[in-house]
Amino acid sequence: MARTHGTGVRKVRLWRWRRNPLRRRSDLVEAWVLLAVLVLTLSAAVLVGLAAAAAVDDSLAERRDRTRTVPAVLVEDAAHAAPASVSENGDGAVWAPVRWTAPDGTDRTGRTEVEPGNRAGTAVTVWTDPGGRLVPPPPGGAEARFQIVMAGVTTGVAVAGLGLLGGRLVRSRLQRRRLGEWEAEWRLVEPSWRKRMTG
Repeated sequence: MARTHGTGVRKVRLWRWRRNPLRRRSDLVEAWVLLAVLVLTLSAAVLVGLAAAAAVDDSLAERRDRTRTVPAVLVEDAAHAAPASVSENGDGAVWAPVRWTAPDGTDRTGRTEVEPGNRAGTAVTVWTDPGGRLVPPPPGGAEARFQIVMAGVTTGVAVAGLGLLGGRLVRSRLQRRRLGEWEAEWRLVEPSWRKRMTG
C-alpha cells in the first residue's frame, strides 16, 4: 500500500499488520502466510542443509574406513605412460601400471596415477578396497571439507527455493481471490456511483 506525500508516493511498511479500513481479512491472511513460509523455509533449509552435510561427512568417513593404503611397485617407466586427463592433485601425474599384493596374498596389477619421472621398480603407495582392488584415494582435508560444505549449501538453497516458490504460488492464489472480492464489491457499489455522477 502507498500514501501520497506531496508529489511523491511513500510506501507504508507492514500495512497488512496495521488496523485500517482498507485492510481486508485476506490481506491479514496473506501476511501470516508469508511470515510462516519465510520462517519455515529458512528453518527447513538450515536443517536439511546440515543433514546433507552430515550425510556426506559420514559417507566420506565410511569410505576412508573401507579403504587402506598398500605399497606397490611400478611395472614400467612412468615417462612412457599417458598423462592423466584429470589429475586429482593437479601435479601433472601420469597413468602407469603398478603391482601390489592383495589381502589374500595374490599379486595384482592395475593402473594408477604416479609422478611422471618415476622409473620401473619405484615404490609407490596405492589405495585398495577390502577385496584388494584399486580405488581412488578418499577425499581428505580441504577437499573433503569443500564437498561437505557444498552438499549442505546446495541442498539448503534447493529447499529454500522450493519453499519460496510455494509461498509465491499461495500468494498469487490469495491475490486472485482478493481481486475477485474487489470485483464483486465493485459490482454492488458501481450502480450507486453512477446515480451520483448522473444525478
